[in-house]
Amino acid sequence: MVRNRPLWAPEEIDIERPSVARMYDYFLGGSHNFAADRELAEQARKVFPDAPHVVRANRAFLRRAVATLCDLGVRQFLDLGSGIPTVGNVHELAQRIDPGAHVVYVDSDPVAAAHATALLGERAHVHVLHADLRDPEAIVGEAARSGWLDFSRPVAVLIVSVLPFIPDEDDPAAIVAAYRDATAPGSYLAISHGTNDYQPEAVGKVEGVYTRTTQPGVFRSRAEVLALMPGYELLPPGLVDAIRWRPDPCDADLPDPLDGDVTRYSLLAAVGRHD
Repeated sequence: MVRNRPLWAPEEIDIERPSVARMYDYFLGGSHNFAADRELAEQARKVFPDAPHVVRANRAFLRRAVATLCDLGVRQFLDLGSGIPTVGNVHELAQRIDPGAHVVYVDSDPVAAAHATALLGERAHVHVLHADLRDPEAIVGEAARSGWLDFSRPVAVLIVSVLPFIPDEDDPAAIVAAYRDATAPGSYLAISHGTNDYQPEAVGKVEGVYTRTTQPGVFRSRAEVLALMPGYELLPPGLVDAIRWRPDPCDADLPDPLDGDVTRYSLLAAVGRHD
């Protein structure tokens, strides 16, 4: 069945093939997704009902990580797999602290890249690159040649809930290491990653659903996630459940939709520094 194409959808987009980025947008309550994305997202929710809460917890981790990195003096951010723009983007957080902060968003999804470009317009020090994070040389090269980022100074590389969509055969650890080697000493890496440590059967079903998307996903164990960060010294508290990574005291009185049950979130997070 061929569905009506929204006016904002680029002609080259296959609106019948669900996209990870657009499903994520749907879980966040966004509007830049297609019927196929929404239908598959609902199938994922059936086998993993907490999925929307996990996605929001992931965004909350991103906000806390960026705030922490800004406090550490970082003013350059490379956001890989940045997704479709929504409230609380990296540049909004970083430039609230320092209007001179530089941010480069990278995503392989054409809708994500197009909407980020349209939303940001001519905003100072913020750029969008439509590219696949599995090509670090091209991404770093373009950001450097264009003067968007100065790789002789510290850069925070953000890979938030993206590595699950890089299969083992693509060697995600080597990809992360390539970005590490391209950045100056004192740079940082922030990651989050779904884990199969708590609910292997449920997350296995989610993996089955995501085989129908543009980028099938895989959950990994804590040990496997830690192995994706070679050469980084993790900031306290290390690689932990995402909701326990430096929780914001201001949120202490807010109700947790999953009552703080880390097994239901099944989401790990960490920030590391390389010297």
